[in-house]
Amino acid sequence: MVYINSVQTVFSLNFIKICRSNTNLSVQTTAAMRFFWKLYFRISGWKITQPFPINLPKAVIIVAPHTSAMDFPIGLAVRSILNLQHTHFLGKEELFKGTFGFFFRLMGGYPVNRFSKLNMVDQVVEIFNQHTHFLLALSPEGTRKKVDRLRTGFYHIAQKANVPIIMVGFDFAIKEISIAEPFYTGNDESADFKKIIQFFAPIQGKNPHLGIAHLLTD
Repeated sequence: MVYINSVQTVFSLNFIKICRSNTNLSVQTTAAMRFFWKLYFRISGWKITQPFPINLPKAVIIVAPHTSAMDFPIGLAVRSILNLQHTHFLGKEELFKGTFGFFFRLMGGYPVNRFSKLNMVDQVVEIFNQHTHFLLALSPEGTRKKVDRLRTGFYHIAQKANVPIIMVGFDFAIKEISIAEPFYTGNDESADFKKIIQFFAPIQGKNPHLGIAHLLTD
């Protein structure tokens, strides 16, 4: 484990140096990242158990359970291994104006304005409408803390943008990435959320006690 962390640290430092010198990732750099993350997954024992629907140009990807900061590098690994370079995450606009703004953009970050007249859902729907290819990864909990309900923003984004939802689970107990079949929001929001909770409930995050199994009802 110490070896894995050391390799990851050295690679990350070198990658940041590359990013500073060239804000557009070259084909060689992208290939190097994919090689590194595949190697990391092989050494650490992680595996992706289902294929990703790469034919979908747009979708909302919900990733759970979100219980640790370690979810972020695992997410970067999956994005790189599956070659999903048009997958993005949201961040407050201020992050992209600071010293590491270039890094957040290269990692797939997309800025949103917290002070816009448009609410967050409408802002993101507009982003979807402006792109022909756009995958957005979100945490349905919206936090690493234990929650008493899932947030609904991701659901309404998918609904208004008319894009499917793809559920992706990070199971740290067995080191597996589970990918569900895409689905579109239906007429019964409660039924859709029950389906979402049933998928994620058995999956154990890095900190299992912060998961969402307790949200499962009969």
